[in-house]
Amino acid sequence: VTTGASNDIKRTTDIARNMVTRWGMSARLGPMTFEEDEGEVFLGRSVTQHKNVSDDTAAAIDEEIRAILERSYARAKEILNGRMETLHAMADALIRFETIDKEQIDDLMAGRPARPPATPPSSDRPVPPSAAPSTDNGADGAPSLP
Repeated sequence: VTTGASNDIKRTTDIARNMVTRWGMSARLGPMTFEEDEGEVFLGRSVTQHKNVSDDTAAAIDEEIRAILERSYARAKEILNGRMETLHAMADALIRFETIDKEQIDDLMAGRPARPPATPPSSDRPVPPSAAPSTDNGADGAPSLP
């Protein structure tokens, strides 16, 4: 698992946990909040662990989070597998052009070939004068900061 994928998994798990424990979005557990926001101490860890639910409820919460993640993973996989040709065309366009814009994505999603981007990649764009470093010197002769 790469660092990027690891971060995606953590973020997805956090969202699923919030769906179940904070936002009441679990049909199995109902529209309830199971965690209180007590703030965090000492670099993100609580000094003491406060338990707001029974062991059985905690297990049910974990099962519901896992079920949400598994359903979401299966759905994402189904969508990607169903559009594999489009996915490969998009990857090819990214390799060819480095970036793709909305119009190119629309073309690819409609089954049309990717055309060159309307604007060049950011590294080829000229720097606007407002973003260029200042060459004005201050009263003491040193360059002034923006």
